Amino acid sequence: MAITPSAVSPITRAYLFPVTSSLQNFTNNLTLSHADKTVLISSSNARRPVSAAASSSIGTAKSSIGISEETGTLLERVEVFDLNGNSMMISDLWKDRKAVVAFARHFGCVLCRTRADKLAAKKDRMDASGVALVLIGPGSVDQARAFSEQTSFKGEVYADPSYASYKALSFVSGVTTTFTPGAALKIIEAYMEGYRQDWEISFEKDTRTKGGWQQGGIMVAGPGISNISYIHKDKEAGDDPDIEEILKACCS
Repeated sequence: MAITPSAVSPITRAYLFPVTSSLQNFTNNLTLSHADKTVLISSSNARRPVSAAASSSIGTAKSSIGISEETGTLLERVEVFDLNGNSMMISDLWKDRKAVVAFARHFGCVLCRTRADKLAAKKDRMDASGVALVLIGPGSVDQARAFSEQTSFKGEVYADPSYASYKALSFVSGVTTTFTPGAALKIIEAYMEGYRQDWEISFEKDTRTKGGWQQGGIMVAGPGISNISYIHKDKEAGDDPDIEEILKACCS
């Protein structure tokens, strides 16, 4: 059965469908308990073969958890871009170091902004362990730059315009993974905490037709191209893993 705007709550409708001016006014004028801030957010597998379609968290094993050979091959071909538009292979982000790599749903996503903020709050602990914090989003360099400026994210930000990393890691996508009661609650919570969706990015054509339904994930990788020690694949929008699991995998 088709999902229509009239069938969902106002805030969920704002998240899933193009906004009307009245709905924008509603979300923009929510009473907040904190000062307004613009902050977005964004879960994964490795080399002793494990199904690339594994669900949510795969665990925090201290050794590599294994991804399929096909997934590894696809990842090695993925190209991402930094905020200056310079290209690099995605594996270069963890080849010579350990990194926590968060994959955002898209650069305008309010849930991705809350996740980025939660990860950034633990950056001192990552720094003390020599671990880099990286966020990758499916979109353009301009969108990545806007995200970085709006959120003041403390980690590194890269764009994956081709969505190749998301395809390689088999992150889920679709209406049924975006339109869920859990996601709606997370959106309400994010707005009440003062986070905001970037509607301009959210409703750019490419975001709507691709990233609008795309889910992300988090992984801990490196040093070494195929050394992936933790991976979480979001089952739905806002499917955040326990931050302590991530820290155990990267910093213990």
